[in-house]
Amino acid sequence: MKKIVDLNCDMGEGFGQWVLGEAPDEDIMSIISSANVATGFHAGDPNSMNRVVKLAQSYGVGLGAHPGYSDLQGFGRRYIKTNTDELVNDIVYQVGALREFGRRHGIPLQHVKPHGALYMEAAVNEELSEHLVETLAAISNNIILFCMGVSKTYEVAKRSGLPVVREFYADRDYDYTGSIVFKRQVGRLDPNLVADKCVKACREGKVMTVEGNDINIEFESICFHSDTPGALEIGKNIRAGLIEAGVKIAPAAIVIGQSLN
Repeated sequence: MKKIVDLNCDMGEGFGQWVLGEAPDEDIMSIISSANVATGFHAGDPNSMNRVVKLAQSYGVGLGAHPGYSDLQGFGRRYIKTNTDELVNDIVYQVGALREFGRRHGIPLQHVKPHGALYMEAAVNEELSEHLVETLAAISNNIILFCMGVSKTYEVAKRSGLPVVREFYADRDYDYTGSIVFKRQVGRLDPNLVADKCVKACREGKVMTVEGNDINIEFESICFHSDTPGALEIGKNIRAGLIEAGVKIAPAAIVIGQSLN
């Protein structure tokens, strides 16, 4: 039974006048403990980044950069073939931008979580994961990397000693390997069932797969997405379910006992 867990959500995923998701960022920020802020390549822009960073500081939420492929049209959910150096440089560019907004508002950068197709590519690409982990360690000795437990990213981060947090996906399905089933579009989910899924994962360390069997799952953070229909209700139900089950919700750095500069 988990005593404490992080609850994270992707935030600021609009661009200019375009707003993604049904709920205002303020409402979602009030129920989470870590925010993954879009950094301009798949979504987000300087104004949205500044606004969401201020919200994170106001609500005491852990600040995370959410870099993606340079793919505004596809929302970063399309694989783009490029070399590892260029891709990691893109990530550094995005992380640096968000970290400066954090410094502006007095909130340290807690973590980095790649977005969408980039997240899934790093999960299976050891070379990319190694270069990413090495680069993040050079940027900061205490930055946390978010990833799936069953991923090359996690293996490399653990091997190198970089702080790492494994995620449990509340609003995504799992297959028998323990990997999430990647979807470009997600339909409306039952918030009660999603909350029950999270409580079960915390209590039993298990999740049901699309094949209909329970598998073991290890994690320190629970993720839901702001663009999932009904995201606010989903987040509220997850939070209420965890608290009722006696699970404390706190930023990822607190969950893993990591000090931030």
